[in-house]
Amino acid sequence: MGIKGFRVLLAASVILLVGLSISSCRAGNKTSEQTARKNVPEKKSGPLIGFSIDTLAIERWQRDLDVFMARAKELGADVIVQNAGNSSEEQAKQIAYLSERDVDVLVVLPKDSLSLTECLEKVQQRGIPVISYDRLILQAPVSLYMTIDSERVGELMAREMLGRTSAKSWYCILGPQEDYNMEMILSGFEPVINEKGIKIEEIFYTEGWNYDKSRQKMVDLMSDGIVPDVIVCGNDAIADSVINALTDFYPDRRIHICGQDADIAACQNIVRGKQDFTVYKPIGHLARLTAETAVRIAKGTRPSEISEITGSIDNGYTDVPAIKLEPEVVDAHNMDEVIIGTGFHTKSEVYR
Repeated sequence: MGIKGFRVLLAASVILLVGLSISSCRAGNKTSEQTARKNVPEKKSGPLIGFSIDTLAIERWQRDLDVFMARAKELGADVIVQNAGNSSEEQAKQIAYLSERDVDVLVVLPKDSLSLTECLEKVQQRGIPVISYDRLILQAPVSLYMTIDSERVGELMAREMLGRTSAKSWYCILGPQEDYNMEMILSGFEPVINEKGIKIEEIFYTEGWNYDKSRQKMVDLMSDGIVPDVIVCGNDAIADSVINALTDFYPDRRIHICGQDADIAACQNIVRGKQDFTVYKPIGHLARLTAETAVRIAKGTRPSEISEITGSIDNGYTDVPAIKLEPEVVDAHNMDEVIIGTGFHTKSEVYR
């Protein structure tokens, strides 16, 4: 073989090895790989934003991403999306991939708030600003935190429920403990009920947002002869799983249940009298504002200079500037005004 032939063979081998290396980093998540390739522009003409999302198996996150993508596109930005499929390990690999794509800004909705220190330190070394979306990333370099105030969500849950019942047997069936929003909800919730002498009998954390497990927890309680007076749920999907279990065991029994996110099933349960209320979070506004903010940062605005900043929060690594939007209680009385009137869900969906 001549020198020229050897060089051709060597180049082909290098390309093959690089391809295999990239493929192995993204093994186990072909959907996110395909999504990323579709969203990678041939030529970078405007801001390039990376979005690493925990999962798209939850209704809430599908809505957030759709709104974010639409607004970013309107502003002339390209977005590379990576769906971690509810895996912390996969999310770390995908963040490394997005960093290597030289995105101008990285938006992260974390699976595990404590698992991203090392990979985000590498992102920081490349000079890429990081926006922590909805859930606060802990013990890692973060440039900006954008969310709906989860502590306020917990406070609203407590005050609204206290106005509906004087019952003393309260349980919490929350999301996973690794989701820092659960701790923030409790930090707003517990002081309010403690003032009234109410103690939470048990706090159950639903691992991996697996709604079969939250349903089974309710079944286990009822099998032990326990039917709580009040159940505060980590989100509306958990509330729905609890309602389904209760209906199977005690179809005529009514207990006080609340959640958050204003999922369509929750809105239907509320108007049917099966769920007391939900805490509506203006996720459309949050997603649009985050897209707008990411584009501004990509164009040179420092995260600390964003005018909408409402304060800061210590994430154990640094003091992070924060933008926190205000949530709102929704029940049968204001469903039409808040949910249908804003176009969050249609009337036919809610009242079908």
